[in-house]
Amino acid sequence: MPQVFCYIYYYNNCCNKTEVFIIKILQLTMDEAVEISKVISNEHRMNILKILSTGPHNVNELSEKLGLPFSTTAVNVKKLEDVNLIITELVPGRGTQKVNSKNYDRIIIDLFTEDVEKDKNVITIDMPIGEYVDCQAEPSCGLVSESDYIGIQDDPRSFYEPGRREAQLLYFRVGYVEYRYPNRIPYGNIASEIQFSAEICSEAPYHKLDWPSDITVWVNDIEIGIWTSPGDFGGERGFNTPDWWLTYFTQYGLLKHWKINSNGSFIDGVKISEVTVNDLNINEKPFISLRIGVKRDAVNAGGLNLFGPNFGNYRQGIIMNVHY
Repeated sequence: MPQVFCYIYYYNNCCNKTEVFIIKILQLTMDEAVEISKVISNEHRMNILKILSTGPHNVNELSEKLGLPFSTTAVNVKKLEDVNLIITELVPGRGTQKVNSKNYDRIIIDLFTEDVEKDKNVITIDMPIGEYVDCQAEPSCGLVSESDYIGIQDDPRSFYEPGRREAQLLYFRVGYVEYRYPNRIPYGNIASEIQFSAEICSEAPYHKLDWPSDITVWVNDIEIGIWTSPGDFGGERGFNTPDWWLTYFTQYGLLKHWKINSNGSFIDGVKISEVTVNDLNINEKPFISLRIGVKRDAVNAGGLNLFGPNFGNYRQGIIMNVHY
């Protein structure tokens, strides 16, 4: 039976800065998730939530703004209450009146199926994008934290600033970044599969949806394959992108999954090379290196953007999973 997790976010606007916190995670049954989906698949109810995002309203105010009869508005408010998407409180006014408020700012639903017994022989490490050990970057290039630029835009020297560890977005037109993950495979065991996932896209001036870029990945200095990013995505704010970052800049990427096992190397399940996990000599080093970059002689040298958990659409850095 698939499980459904709803991640509930709280937005705190203070001092010209928006802070985002995950305040609770709801684990729902499939039936509960279906009921929520049914309730919000209605234009009137979505409009009610949109109005309530500006502040609390009573049913009369909602009815007036929606241009709907009071009775119709009340029915839709009740349906939203039943699935806990809004709350109703009694507040003093002209007498006591019921005022409705939006309960959540955002709900993200992940659907997946898990085996009852998880694979215990797996190591997972989420690497911050600023924790690279080597790099080469050519303009346009830069580093961005959650609140400001790091160093100077389009200056490769900024990639060596101590503050790079706070990076939530890094970008360059040509070059690479290399990470080294600790090798935690217990002695006497061997790796059967290694996986990486990262939010990534091309790098264009401002943004450009049609801007292909050939992005290459190396593991332990061995090239495992090339993926062509279709574009640099902007114009619509990423779920986690801070408010100060202008919408016509890069906003989010695509979550890509690389996998190397005994059958070869894959991206999102599609085979990209014959390099196997045995070719990587994982047990011979105290670390596992990952290099992501764009070659100078690439057919599509369209740059690269890498996203951290507080930029883009996915709350993660560069995740490595090693199965042994």
